[in-house]
Order: sequence, then C-alpha cells, then structure tokens
Amino acid sequence: MAMEATKLYTIKTDLVTRANEYMNRTGSTITEMARIMGVSRPALSRYLSGKYDAENTKIEPAVLKFLNEHDQVGETSAIPATAPKFFAGRDARDILGLCAECQDHSKLGIVTGRTGYGKSHTLKHYAKMPRVAYIECDDSMGCKDLIDAIEAALGIPSASGSIYRKKQGIIQFFEVNKGYLLIVDEADKLINKYTQKKMEILRSIYGDARVGLVIAGEPKLESLIKGYLERFANRVDARTALVGLTDKEVRDYLEGFPFEPDALEEMVARGTNGKTGCFRLLARTLDNVLRVHREDGGETITLDTIYKASSMMML
Repeated sequence: MAMEATKLYTIKTDLVTRANEYMNRTGSTITEMARIMGVSRPALSRYLSGKYDAENTKIEPAVLKFLNEHDQVGETSAIPATAPKFFAGRDARDILGLCAECQDHSKLGIVTGRTGYGKSHTLKHYAKMPRVAYIECDDSMGCKDLIDAIEAALGIPSASGSIYRKKQGIIQFFEVNKGYLLIVDEADKLINKYTQKKMEILRSIYGDARVGLVIAGEPKLESLIKGYLERFANRVDARTALVGLTDKEVRDYLEGFPFEPDALEEMVARGTNGKTGCFRLLARTLDNVLRVHREDGGETITLDTIYKASSMMML
C-alpha cells in the first residue's frame, strides 16, 4: 500500500553538513564525488540526504578522506564572481533524497513547491547523474508531445506508429535498462478537468515498467491528482513540499561575501520573506549585487550596493 506520510530527510552529522557545504561552494555533483571516493553513487546520495544504513561504516571514512584532501576552506580570499551554482539547503536535500529513494527502489514520488523555490534547479542537478531522464512539461503539450519528450530525454530514436506503440517502446526500454529514474517537471500543466490522458500515460509507464518516477510542479499538483486521478494518487510512495529558505540557510549561502552587517540583514530579510522571498530571487539579487560591487570597487557590500543592484533589476 502506498505510503501517505511525507518523507523527511534530515542531516544528522557535522560530516554530512561539511560535505554538502563543499558541494555548495564548488558545484560538484554526487556522481563526481562518488567516483573519486570509490563508492557507489546511490549509497553516497542516501548518506548525504540523511538516510542512514549499514553502508555508513564504508561511506563515512571515504567522505572524511575526500574532504580532508579536497576541502581546503580558507586557502583563498578571492570573492566569487557569481552566486554559488548549487546550494544544498533543506529543500534541495529533501528533493535529492526523494529522487534517490525513487530511483533506487522504483518508487513514485511527488515534489511540490512555489515558483522560484529551486525545485527545477535541484531536479536538473540530480538529472546530471547516470540513468536519469528529465523532461519539462508545457501547457500546449499533447499526448504525442509527451511521449516524444520522454524518448528524447532517454536518447532513443523516436518510434513511428501510434501513441500506444511508442509508449510500449519506452516501457520496453525501461524493462531492459534497469535502475532508471524519470523526472517529469511542471507536471501540473498536464492535468485539467477536461483531460487526464497525459498523466495516465505516465501512470501506465510507471506501473508496467516499474521504473522510478518523480513528478513535480506547483503546490496545486497534488490536489489535482487527488481530485482527478485517484488511481495515480493511490500509487504515490513519497512526497515532499518545499518550504523556502530559513534565516540560517540564507546566511550560509552568503557566507564568504563581504556584506556589511546591515546589508547582510537586508539580504536575509529578502531571502526569507514569506510572500516574495525565494531561492531564485536571492541568487539573481546576489549576482547583481556582486556585479555592482565590482563596478564600484568598494571593499565591502553596503546597503547602497543592494539598493542600486535592485533598481537595475527592475529596469
């Protein structure tokens, strides 16, 4: 029976926190780190997302050795020219953990979050890993468009014939190539009160191929599924709803940049604002602030720098 409880992924050790901070600073992927450590990508992914199991006795020494060799914090005082490429905050860790769970155990998961919370950015980051196919949906998509997008993401030739025949080709691909995860972003755009056929195609692929599937979209996605697709809703194994950045996460994200105290508080307030604050806006603001800071040539980032950068964003 499908689990109804929300999956919670928590970080419990300083070592995991340090590893995630390293990823934030360098833009490294779990796949790259696992290869260097000589451990499996799924095991490292579970460890970094807070899912602890018997493999920890092997993972932890490898992570510690890797960080001691590669994590040289403080060796350079240079200010990064742009915002960090990836930030493993709470929401991102929840998404990565859910994706790993669904891929490793062929489960169906749902990710929901407001625009700008970093949902798509994190899903695309996970999609850099082996055997992961990512598609982004559109309001104008028909059933054939959906099938064509999945074929393209998998790198298989577009099959001729009916939608049914093309769908069977995708199912056969997943049956032969085990261990895949299919990520369908902006999935709420596939559902309305007039048609649910596109979501039924995804349900059929998931059910017949037993492939890991993550669907993601705006907060309304889950209510749409419950309202129109009971058979789909009953199959959901894991879900996570994004909640936005915390005060500490914004400060961690901005660590290393020369903000004056009042300027830092302004950025924190903007990043955690319940109405307009989001990861995307914070990253865009930081990029513009850094550009203005370089042009002005000051030693620190002031409130005036932020206001100037914000006015330029509105032009």
